[in-house]
Amino acid sequence: MNSCCFICVFAVLINKVCLQVTVEAVIGGSVVLPCSSTQHDHKLQDIDLSWRHNGSIIVVDIIPHRTSPMTQDPKYKNRTETFPEEYLRGNFSIKLNNLQHTDAGQYICYILHSSQYQTVELIINDSVSTEQGNQGETDHEGMGPSLPLLLVCIILLVLLISVIVFIVVFLRKKVLNQLRGSHS
Repeated sequence: MNSCCFICVFAVLINKVCLQVTVEAVIGGSVVLPCSSTQHDHKLQDIDLSWRHNGSIIVVDIIPHRTSPMTQDPKYKNRTETFPEEYLRGNFSIKLNNLQHTDAGQYICYILHSSQYQTVELIINDSVSTEQGNQGETDHEGMGPSLPLLLVCIILLVLLISVIVFIVVFLRKKVLNQLRGSHS
């Protein structure tokens, strides 16, 4: 029983750590910060979501059933776009426009009703690279975990596989010993 719990903890760690993506964009450009829920049967009254920059700055709160105005840090006023037509499908991505150096950093998308969160690291470059195209917008292709994060995920995965192999070998020996004991 304890080994199963250990495997579950590793699986959760791998899942949580690997949810971070890195997105690159340029000064003055726009970028879509991805966030989606694993649930796809959302009701408007259940949607309650917050985007935060560097832990505490309110980028935008998405609460479609509330009639009061959105809370938002003044530096994001008129620079964020949401996609309400996507909410019921579990897509809570946002678009940041007119990017500035101060926009770089970590963005966290908290999906409150399901206790999920996703992390996006935004890197701001001074000029457009050939991979980003002329608009300075990122596309969803090629977005994945950053290299250090990928290494952490690989290490955790190797540890998880090692634990599973150890458990299988241990259980196999135990069963073989029991079989030998019953034949004596």
